[in-house]
Amino acid sequence: MSGGGGEVEAAAEAAPLLVPHDPQPAVGAEVRRQVGLAAPLVACSLLQYSLQVVSVMFAGHLGELSLSGASVASSFANVTGFSVLLGMGSALDTFCGQSYGAKQYDMLGTHAQRAIFVLMLMGVPLAFVLAFAGQILIALGQNPEISSEAGLYAVWLIPGLFAYGLLQCLTKFLQTQNIVHPLVVCSGATLVIHILLCWVMVHCFDLGNRGAALSISLSYWFNVILLAIYVKVSEVGRRSWPGWSREALKLKDVNMYLRLAIPSTFMTCLEYWAFEMVVLLAGFLPNPKLETSILSISLNTMWMVYTIPSGLSSAISIRVSNELGARNPQAARLSVFVSGIMCLTEGILVAIITVLVRDIWGYLYSNEEEVVKYVAAMMPILALSDFMDGIQCTLSGAARGCGWQKVCSVINLCSYYTIGIPSAVTFAFVLKIGGKGLWLGIICAMTVQILALVVMLLRTSWNEELNDPTVKGEEATEIWLSELKTAKILEEHYWWWQK
Repeated sequence: MSGGGGEVEAAAEAAPLLVPHDPQPAVGAEVRRQVGLAAPLVACSLLQYSLQVVSVMFAGHLGELSLSGASVASSFANVTGFSVLLGMGSALDTFCGQSYGAKQYDMLGTHAQRAIFVLMLMGVPLAFVLAFAGQILIALGQNPEISSEAGLYAVWLIPGLFAYGLLQCLTKFLQTQNIVHPLVVCSGATLVIHILLCWVMVHCFDLGNRGAALSISLSYWFNVILLAIYVKVSEVGRRSWPGWSREALKLKDVNMYLRLAIPSTFMTCLEYWAFEMVVLLAGFLPNPKLETSILSISLNTMWMVYTIPSGLSSAISIRVSNELGARNPQAARLSVFVSGIMCLTEGILVAIITVLVRDIWGYLYSNEEEVVKYVAAMMPILALSDFMDGIQCTLSGAARGCGWQKVCSVINLCSYYTIGIPSAVTFAFVLKIGGKGLWLGIICAMTVQILALVVMLLRTSWNEELNDPTVKGEEATEIWLSELKTAKILEEHYWWWQK
């Protein structure tokens, strides 16, 4: 149960939302609460991620080269652009979440504006990287034909890069206030528009891969506009968005945001980059067009499935944050126990479904029998990785809740870059297993990651962690207290920040 206790602390990094407190919630009631929170969060994540998946599917039906180019470009853009903005924006989970818990609603808009400023500035150098994606890939030794196609695809993703940054800010701004259903509605409407856009751009305007990429950019902007309209006309906007303010651009406050955003980015990207790297490594295998296509399909499938445990993890964060704020570790412990059972159940079901659909899944991406058969052979390996990924998602959330961001970064670094990637290279290139070997390397990394997190969490005393007010950094604490103007709430609800 020590590991379960660690998961409870994961709520500390999420929004401290106001949920009715029940000292001894029944298991059934806790399941209903978590499902009620997780369902819209899972749906929102899945719908947003589906934009890239749909575009790759449309590209795949244009031919193997188009599929390879779109796959490599998507991986490159995720590694060098989207994952960075995702990490930078995740700092709003803390800033907006704690301001909401302190009932300083006007600060929510200020934090969001500060994040928008930072992410838009960060988008400029990232856009330059995407603009030269083709040349960079060739310099890295990738197939010239695939690299040229990928470079063309990446250029048309540049407008979407800035929209994605805005989307992260608006999503966090609403999500930390427990406003999730509008996110689902807007994301669903965006996906419908995106499918129509892909059809029009790719087939009607005959833009090929360019149309598939441009559709992503336009769809991200459409989603941003929908959410901006909601914030403007809703009560949420009147309460939490006081209007554009110069306060958001104060240098010391921007620096404060960066202090949390940079390590958050590092944590996010270390793991994210490792998965994307296997797609790039596939370009060095014999028959690179086929291998990169298969690895990209595998990665798209894994990220799609990942939205489920990710949503469950967000739900437990919301539930437990209230129990920690109420200093009720037993109720929080029960919440974590329920979450663990749900994640294990989800992992088993997803693994079974993955194996059952192995013979037909490839047709979603390509009509070529070679691709479909290779995908079918990869699916059992994907089933295992999906199951393990659900476990590590829960464990990583527990460790982050304990304030172990730096430790988690070291674990991710060692797991994926000392064990995972070298193992993938050995399996794929030395043992000649090919794309399957690359993915087996990822499974090796997950195994080490899970074992390290389990050992770390088993050595954690729940009550000691809950009551340990060790100061993490005097200067950072002083800045944070002056920003929130409520030391009591920090002490009682966010003890992890001072640890």
